[in-house]
Amino acid sequence: MIDEHRPPGAAGEGARDGGPLAPYRVLDLTDRSGWLCGRILGDLGADVVKVEPPEGDPGRRVGVFRGDDPDPANNLSWLAYNAGKRGITLAVDTARVRDLLRRLAQRADVLVESFPPGYLDARDLGYRTLRETNPRLVLTSITPFGQSGPYARYRGSDLVAMAMSGFMSLVGEPGRPPLRVSLPQAAMWTGMHAAAGTLIAHHYREATGRGQQVDVSMQASLLWALANAPAHWSLLREDLHRGGSRIVGRSMAGARMRAIYRCRDGHINFIFYGGEAGRRSNEAMAQWMAELHEAPEWLRQQDWGAFNVAASTQEEIDRLEAPFVAFLLKRTKAEFAAESVRRNILGYPVADARDIRGDPQLAARGFWQEVDHSELDAAVTYPGPFARLSGGASCAIARRAPQIGEHNAEIYGGEMGFSRPELETLRQAGVV
Repeated sequence: MIDEHRPPGAAGEGARDGGPLAPYRVLDLTDRSGWLCGRILGDLGADVVKVEPPEGDPGRRVGVFRGDDPDPANNLSWLAYNAGKRGITLAVDTARVRDLLRRLAQRADVLVESFPPGYLDARDLGYRTLRETNPRLVLTSITPFGQSGPYARYRGSDLVAMAMSGFMSLVGEPGRPPLRVSLPQAAMWTGMHAAAGTLIAHHYREATGRGQQVDVSMQASLLWALANAPAHWSLLREDLHRGGSRIVGRSMAGARMRAIYRCRDGHINFIFYGGEAGRRSNEAMAQWMAELHEAPEWLRQQDWGAFNVAASTQEEIDRLEAPFVAFLLKRTKAEFAAESVRRNILGYPVADARDIRGDPQLAARGFWQEVDHSELDAAVTYPGPFARLSGGASCAIARRAPQIGEHNAEIYGGEMGFSRPELETLRQAGVV
């Protein structure tokens, strides 16, 4: 809440009609680890105000840029994860700034930050201070390892979080070093869990009138990606190990099964399944191969009803997979997709970016959203809402990501009452 006279939960100038969070204001003081949290809240209708240093968020200068132009305004990650937000600048380290930030937070519903533990407390801007003037405030803190514990003061990047969460231990080929996922994932998991925690605290606040601090750890967020590992131990009394592109844990004999097959224009996901559904799928695949005279005689005679995937040895799996490898190498993704539907085969083309952009299902659901970029004099297509809400509520991008200080005059001047000379004085002092 930027309007100092606006009570918490009352719609302000930046609120969007129709979103379930439209009456609420969010101050976003996060780095790259927390951008997605604010983006999710903004998609749900909240008026999210991104606060960055006068020189711009450091994350603007990291990553891939539109047109390979390293201008901070062209950072694609910034554009993607800060869409829907307004933007102001504020240097948090000066005494004058602390007063401004208190005033900004005084009527805020949510403040999301990613400073090191104790950073805001040392500046008299921590949760205990802010809640004195705004007891309804939900303050969500995102850090690599959380606010407490022996690692609380440690710094952490995507690579650190991937390693320290154990995620990397399960990625890669057996007998080879562990790997990280190529596209950074830690911030995505963290932002998603931070948004969920914020919404839970918001629900509690609406029921009780009391805010709280939400403590989100990147390490702990990534542990949820390993939810199958405890179940594997409980059932088999074995730890999961790296399986590479093969599926492990389905054969009691230890066989590793191919899940990804090359095809003419990419890759296909197919695996031998057991049970009745697996029997029908395996038979249908073998029948297709036979119709095109690409199934060896022994495969034509295979009794899929007697096939037991749990008892299969590696030698048996390798023999079964060999003709499938040769067959699928001649097919296209579109051909396989059509035949898998027609024949009830449990298999799927592996979609790349071009496939996703042209996907008829996403198009039919109106997933893609055109967002106006006035600085380009054009509209840009974005991935759209993560959910569709009934009852008239919307989940969508309200505006493009802000340029550096784009809404300073609108918020500091129009909503907080600063005159132009006062704003210019703050700018020259490096405050905004």
